[in-house]
Amino acid sequence: QVQLVESGGGSVQAGGSLRLSCAPSGYTYSIKFMGWFRQAPGKEREGVAAMQTEYRRPFVADSVKGRFTISQDNAKNTLYLQMNSLKPEDTAMYYCAASVLDVANLYRASEYKYWGQGTQVTVSS
Repeated sequence: QVQLVESGGGSVQAGGSLRLSCAPSGYTYSIKFMGWFRQAPGKEREGVAAMQTEYRRPFVADSVKGRFTISQDNAKNTLYLQMNSLKPEDTAMYYCAASVLDVANLYRASEYKYWGQGTQVTVSS
């Protein structure tokens, strides 16, 4: 089993920044991919970034490219999402996810088995 604990959400004004953290525990050695997803009310869960953990290979979705950066701590395997130039449309519940299998689509929620509890990000105009 893998457990994921997220933190770092909050309320900011448009143009501001936040950094989200996801701390994995349990059988973390089995994780192959981790990702960040977001979901606003009435909308489908959207993948925004992913990390191939073995190689620390980052991926960022086109919708947030140039503003968001994904990274992972080498010592504790904590996953981060640095969010800059935030816009009101970034407002959502943000979730950390992990897969112990290779994924066919990095940004498809159903590829990931393990999920964090979510952390709310609210961006005001």
